[in-house]
Amino acid sequence: MEFVSPEGLRLDGRRPTEMRQLRAEVGVVAKADGSASFEMGNTKVIAAVYGPREVQNKGQQMNDQALVRCEYSMANFSTGDRMRKPKGDRRSTEISLVIRQTMEACILTHLMPRSQIDIFVQVLQADGGTRSACINAATLALADAGIPMRDLVTSCSSGYLNSTPLLDLNYVEDSAGGPDVTVGILPKLDKVTLLQMDAKLPIDIFENVMQLAIEGCKAVANYIREILLENTKQLEFRRGV
Repeated sequence: MEFVSPEGLRLDGRRPTEMRQLRAEVGVVAKADGSASFEMGNTKVIAAVYGPREVQNKGQQMNDQALVRCEYSMANFSTGDRMRKPKGDRRSTEISLVIRQTMEACILTHLMPRSQIDIFVQVLQADGGTRSACINAATLALADAGIPMRDLVTSCSSGYLNSTPLLDLNYVEDSAGGPDVTVGILPKLDKVTLLQMDAKLPIDIFENVMQLAIEGCKAVANYIREILLENTKQLEFRRGV
């Protein structure tokens, strides 16, 4: 199957280095301490953060830092096939762990000892790049909750199909079986907090594909900063500052 046309366009009309349209909204769950929705093209994700609050299971309490917990789930209507996915299946458990570890890298947990922070992420519509969208939504929700962070964590994926590095894969490209690299970075500190790759790539091509994903992460970071700035301006306006 041809994923890049001779004119240099992908199946959805994008250029190889072009991202899907980003949309985000903060404060979408009224009861949560912080929440956000994030869309990358047709992939839609919602995240809610509760905490820092008292640790429910005292056996897990840590005296020098906060306990970060994460739960990832996919709505049954999020994909085209109507399979009921059992809660706690292996993929969900793995992605929950990935999100938790990525978020722990940026949260200043030592400032909130003997407390816990719960992050809930749900995929409402899946069209490739769900893991990246979840991390971006969780970052926005943490910022909305006022939880201290070293930096924003942003994530983006890239792949290699038809001998061309492609940015921000959709479901059809993701399912093609080619190499797929998911990267999470702290943009201001210029540190990588997440790097996952399916399949193998020669090192020179891998560097190009990873660099493309990092550029995508930086574009997402700029967009998230704009959303947070806009949200702050609205709060100031409501308070009459």
